[in-house]
Amino acid sequence: MSTYSVFEARNSLSRLLAEARAGDEVVIANRGEPVAKLVSIDGGSDATGVSFAAWLEENPLPQRLGRPSEAIDVQILESRDAWE
Repeated sequence: MSTYSVFEARNSLSRLLAEARAGDEVVIANRGEPVAKLVSIDGGSDATGVSFAAWLEENPLPQRLGRPSEAIDVQILESRDAWE
């Protein structure tokens, strides 16, 4: 992982993007404090998907609240019939 100042990053962005594309993590710091990280999209997308899938297994989505679509259809038909 390489760290560059904002000034260095601005002046050599193409090189930093090439480093990120090659798989290196590039950190951009403002006055010595890290504020951003450049990483390859290809390198991180699989890991992100896998970690999200693992998280989703541990934290399932809540059951849907509300009425089933059939009940809504019946109510719509009843409302339409009331106008006739």
